[in-house]
Parts: sequence; structure tokens; C-alpha cells
Amino acid sequence: MNEATGKAAVVLLSGGLDSATVLAMATDRGFRCHALSVNYGQRHSSELRAAENVSRTFSAKLKTIKLDLRTFGGSALTDDIEVPEEEVEGIPITYVPARNTIMLSLALAWAEVLGADDIFIGVNAVDYSGYPDCRPEFINAYEEMANLATKAGVVGHRLTIHTPLIDLSKAEIIRQGTELGVDYATTVSCYQADEAGRACGVCDSCRLRTAGFEAAGINDPTRYQSA
Repeated sequence: MNEATGKAAVVLLSGGLDSATVLAMATDRGFRCHALSVNYGQRHSSELRAAENVSRTFSAKLKTIKLDLRTFGGSALTDDIEVPEEEVEGIPITYVPARNTIMLSLALAWAEVLGADDIFIGVNAVDYSGYPDCRPEFINAYEEMANLATKAGVVGHRLTIHTPLIDLSKAEIIRQGTELGVDYATTVSCYQADEAGRACGVCDSCRLRTAGFEAAGINDPTRYQSA
């Protein structure tokens, strides 16, 4: 691989399983990775500490931005709303309004300053929770907008938004990440993890993660609150 040796890229890094795998993939492709985490007022800070650990593993420069979306609320992750512990139909209450739009905009601004033409994000349209901002249609539309809205795009430095997980199952993501050296024990995916980073084991994110390790035939290293 290493087809992009030396090129700078911004990688959105939440500290979860998917974004950790994306950072590993971008690094393996030879990008010089700048990881971006956002403290948006989520229910716990353990995923931000996980992002610090993951970025060190892959020698990525990490920038953490604070942007409190609790000002708006409207999600179980940013408001006083219980996280559902059963599967629901449609778009779940854990959807954070405009979160990926906001995070991509932050990544876009940093990429322009860095002179980077590449942004990586761990959205997935197979094993996901029904979020509208994880769909290929959204990414394609955002990329087109970004190239119209930036100085870089106007002068010919076309931005590419990479979504290497978009068509992968959770099991496929885990297998690829394992091959690339991701230590999933250091990642936090749970919507309501405790401050030690231990997962609840019952939220939608935990169910997808647990099923992914089982389908991949790989031991699940997740630390659970009930253990």
C-alpha cells in the first residue's frame, strides 16, 4: 500500500471501534494523519481518552475541539433523555442533530489550514443505527459542497472525503482493523460507558459491536460494567 506517502489527511477520531479502524487504514495507506476529536457534550468523556490512546498507537497528531451541542439537546447523547436499551424502528433518539455535518465542517476547516486534500470519516451504511448522516448520499453531497465552498476547492485542490467502512459489515471492519494492529480493548463505542470506559452491553452500539466480534470469530476485548 502506502500509495499516498507523505500526504496530510484529517481523520475524524471519536475513540470508537470504527474511527480507530479508519485511522489505521489511513495510516496504512501512507497518509500523514492528523486526528480530530470533538468534545460535543456527549454523555461521557471516556471515548475522548480512548481517542488519545488510539492516536498515540498510530503516531497521529491529535487535536480535540470543544463544541457543546448540549446547548441544543435533542438527542439521548446530549440531553436528559434515556438511552434506549431495545431495538427501535426508524431513526433512534441517539441520533445527534447535524453531528456529522458539524464534524466534517471542522475537519474541512483544519484540512484547508493544513493544505490537506483528504478527510477520513468512519461512517457505515451496513451495520449502523439508521442515522441519515451515515449514508453515501450525504457524504457525496457534502464533498460536492465542500469543493464549492472553500478556497482550496476553487483554486483546484479538490477535497476527497474517504469512507473506507461505508460498505463493510461490523465483522469485516473488525477483521481488517485487527490485521492493521488496532487494539480494540482501548476503544470505547458504548453510548453510556462509565468514566472508566466500561460498556453497558445493552445499548444499540454495544449490540452491534458484540455481534461484530462474534461474526468475525475474534475474541471481544470490550470491558463491560457487569464484568
